[in-house]
Amino acid sequence: MTQAGEATGGTNSRIVAAYRQRTPRSGALAAEAATLFPSGITHDARHLDPYGIYIARAAGPHKWDVDGNRIIDYFGGHGALILGHCHPKVTEAVAAALAEGSQFGANHPREIAWARAIQRLVPSAERVRFTASGTEATLLAVRLARAFTGRDTLLRFKGHFHGWHDHMAHGYANHFDGTPTPGVLAGVAEKSILVPPGDLDAVAAALRDNRDIGAIILEPTGSSFGQVPLEGEFLHGLRRLTEQAGALLIFDEVVTGFRVSRGGAQAAFGIRPDLSTFAKILAGGLPGAAVVGRKDILDLLDFEATAAAGREKVGHQGTFNANPVSAAAGIACLTELAETDANDIAAARAEALRAGLNEMLAQEALPWAAYGTSSVFHLFTNPARRTDIHPDRFDPHMCSLEELKGADKHLVGRMRLALLINGVDSNPRLGGFTSATHTDTDVADTVAAYRAAIAMLRAENELPA
Repeated sequence: MTQAGEATGGTNSRIVAAYRQRTPRSGALAAEAATLFPSGITHDARHLDPYGIYIARAAGPHKWDVDGNRIIDYFGGHGALILGHCHPKVTEAVAAALAEGSQFGANHPREIAWARAIQRLVPSAERVRFTASGTEATLLAVRLARAFTGRDTLLRFKGHFHGWHDHMAHGYANHFDGTPTPGVLAGVAEKSILVPPGDLDAVAAALRDNRDIGAIILEPTGSSFGQVPLEGEFLHGLRRLTEQAGALLIFDEVVTGFRVSRGGAQAAFGIRPDLSTFAKILAGGLPGAAVVGRKDILDLLDFEATAAAGREKVGHQGTFNANPVSAAAGIACLTELAETDANDIAAARAEALRAGLNEMLAQEALPWAAYGTSSVFHLFTNPARRTDIHPDRFDPHMCSLEELKGADKHLVGRMRLALLINGVDSNPRLGGFTSATHTDTDVADTVAAYRAAIAMLRAENELPA
């Protein structure tokens, strides 16, 4: 179905009707987009039935769609905007850089300052290599790990997302049996071993049985920024096992980096990975990413070091690596995080929002729960209809990956529409990211919007009465 699917199919849903009435200009743009893009969208996460909103502008924690509706934003630029939209220091830095040129095809001073800003916060960043996206960063990290160890096999965890390249395409949302997704060679998929998240015994067994494992890569707080959370003890166990096996430990901090703490999840948990990948916050909301880590590993990218060692250099190009405008945004953002309490403010807002949502869910006698850590919140919609779910004392560790990620797609879609009608944009999992610009008023208004959305769902018999 295209983004404009229900425009032709029709629906009796009052939620859909109210959404259409509120967003006619978005609807018209979605109809045009359907003639240009597959499903009318340019990113899978923006798929919404009957269509997604089109944004005209944004500032702080809010954005305004083309129909003039003000929306409290928890999509957060896919997690990139911990300082909110259009932070003055970031926008000023971007304007100054853009006035000097957007692409030099040469080295420039800002790339050095950007790398120094990373090293200031991330102790494991002995060396830095910039890329243009998080997907590129994990691809390069895997290539470096294989070249360094001389081993071909990668160990991954079911449900963890590391970009869309061939090595990571299966085992995130489907193909948990290790079979390749369409367009991916079987031989590529065979070089990734998938194990259950949080199962240290399974990791130990895999390392024991397969001496070809060169690296373990994971989202350190658990898949989808802790929607399926991991314990710190598990991460420390991974560090011990990889050291014993001679394998590398790669933290994918594309989302967690500079959000879980100023130094990312590795600083919060006190673990030094061999390699780490960063994006999103790294570039202040602009395109930009990096692989950072041990000098001896990143020396494989070094012309002189590989020549001296008699090794073949790992090739790496990229037109927009360390783009000067992205560098300016990244320097400004990371400096702000280093020198202010922005991280703490964003985390406090999320904590207040989780508490407010759970209080509301208890009042509504709805066995769902809000949970999460740092500046994120997830909404558990209890797809298995458990009777032992209490919002104020929910423990996600008691649920399986399938439960935590198994929300009914139809229900989620209707809930997202109802939230947008009430002025809130969540992510496709009905949760989202807070920023340092969200206020107590935003939190209260968001709780009210979730309450109103639940009432709308109940009115259409989408939820238990």
